[in-house]
Amino acid sequence: MKNQKLLMIWALLFFSWFHARHSGSDDYQNIRRHYEFKKKNDSFALPYVYRYIGLAKRNGSNAHLYQAYKDAVMFTPSEATKLRYADSTIAVALLTKNDSYITSAYLGKGIIYYFNFRKYRLALNEYLTAYDHAQKIKDEYLRHKVIYHIGVVKSYLGYYDEAEGHFLECAAYYRAQSERSGHPNQLYNDRRGYYKSLHQLLVCYRYQRDFKRSDSLLGLGLELTGKDLDFEVENAYFKKCLGISEFYNAKNSQSISSLEASLPAIRRAGDFAWASVVDYYLAKNYVQLKEQGRAMAYFQQVDSIFNRHAFMLPELRPAYEYLIKHYRQQGDLRKQLYYTDQLLRADSLITRDFSYLSGKIHKEYDTKMLLDEKERLEVSGRYKVLYGVLSSLVALVLLLLLIFHYRKEKRVTVQYGLLQQKLRTDALEPLEPVVSNDLSRKTVLSQEKNRDFDAKIRDFEESKGYTKPGLSLSKLATRFGTNTQYLSTYINENKGVNFNRYINDLRISYITHLMNTEKKYLNYNIKALASECGMASRQHFSDLFFEINGIRPTDYIRKRKQELQN
Repeated sequence: MKNQKLLMIWALLFFSWFHARHSGSDDYQNIRRHYEFKKKNDSFALPYVYRYIGLAKRNGSNAHLYQAYKDAVMFTPSEATKLRYADSTIAVALLTKNDSYITSAYLGKGIIYYFNFRKYRLALNEYLTAYDHAQKIKDEYLRHKVIYHIGVVKSYLGYYDEAEGHFLECAAYYRAQSERSGHPNQLYNDRRGYYKSLHQLLVCYRYQRDFKRSDSLLGLGLELTGKDLDFEVENAYFKKCLGISEFYNAKNSQSISSLEASLPAIRRAGDFAWASVVDYYLAKNYVQLKEQGRAMAYFQQVDSIFNRHAFMLPELRPAYEYLIKHYRQQGDLRKQLYYTDQLLRADSLITRDFSYLSGKIHKEYDTKMLLDEKERLEVSGRYKVLYGVLSSLVALVLLLLLIFHYRKEKRVTVQYGLLQQKLRTDALEPLEPVVSNDLSRKTVLSQEKNRDFDAKIRDFEESKGYTKPGLSLSKLATRFGTNTQYLSTYINENKGVNFNRYINDLRISYITHLMNTEKKYLNYNIKALASECGMASRQHFSDLFFEINGIRPTDYIRKRKQELQN
């Protein structure tokens, strides 16, 4: 009897345990039936999701709790709450030690960072962790999903060559999978993965300016998605690409039609990033059509998305330059300042999140110029006064320069005329001996010495010995067979100057006559003219020419050429 009671107790316990397990499984399925076919972010699903979470916790089932948190991520409209549930999904997945769960959980968090927040570097960190765990699983679909999302982030960061490899691999995999027979849901996912990979490949090719391959993929994408309502969003992405291609081919009306056709589906999908790109190219089309009002409205849409989501692609940066320029022309200082601040914010974000692109992108306004522009706008009243003063000073300086130039030109003209008159009346003669009336002056030179020097000096001047470079008093004395004291005394007494001045006068007189009589010397530069008359320094030559002739050699050449042309 005692044994029968014990047997009954054990049977009741087993039956209770079995019923709990069986009814629990039924309860999970019953709860999910209420929401599993609802659309993403549908908050009406949340009460059932919370019941699912509670049941999984009570039963201690980490596998069901993992699914419950994934469902919470799917149906919660709040982006911040999505991120909290993503963290919970990772925590529970780690408890299961199931690499497929762990891979999917990290991938899910990365997708939230990317799609909902556009925090690219944070997303990439999650994707890389997911990729590490994906190497341990046999689920090729999930593994390629990770590869695809790593490629997306690399593409947004500007690593187009690396991203291209990711998308080529994914496109090949998903295409092969979509051509096989299988469950309709899995075939849908494979086709969607293939179309998304094609779209991202197309984007990479366009940024790399490989228009031949991008246009080829564009035609294929439009053909594959054009007649299937299940892929309305993917078709919208290809229409967006078509509109951008048409813009660059100056087909503005067609581009506007394609871009406008793409926008509703993209907005319904919540993809504010591509919606911002569409707004930007609509604006640029209207700029080319000279419809400034519509253009500015779409540029302001780009700014609105930037304000809501702190999102800015380098490609969209010129939107602010258009807005700043437009409101500068309108004289609206307040809006100029606002959009200048926005551009500075955008540059800061681009520099942080797009290091590769921000180093390459051409900026009409660099950071320093923008800060200067901002300061100018903030103190525009004071700057207007300053600009007025500066303008007056510049005008005064220009006036003084004109007066100086006029006076200089007048002086040059007078000096040129005097020099030409002298050249017309004077031949190239040796310097005349100085005749002194001071009969009491004593000289150390005898009459015979004087006559000897007269003959040698005449021969020296006629042979143009003074044009020899490096000529000195000692060298000429040696040539004359005398000493430097006698030669110096002779030149001082008979030429009225010292030796250096005597030689310099001869040289300048010689080259001046050449410049006046032979046109080829007017094409010489100053160094060549100096060398022609035996002088080594071009500056010394120019200074002596001015001292002796009252005009610079460059001015003489200019005036002489003008005279000959007339």
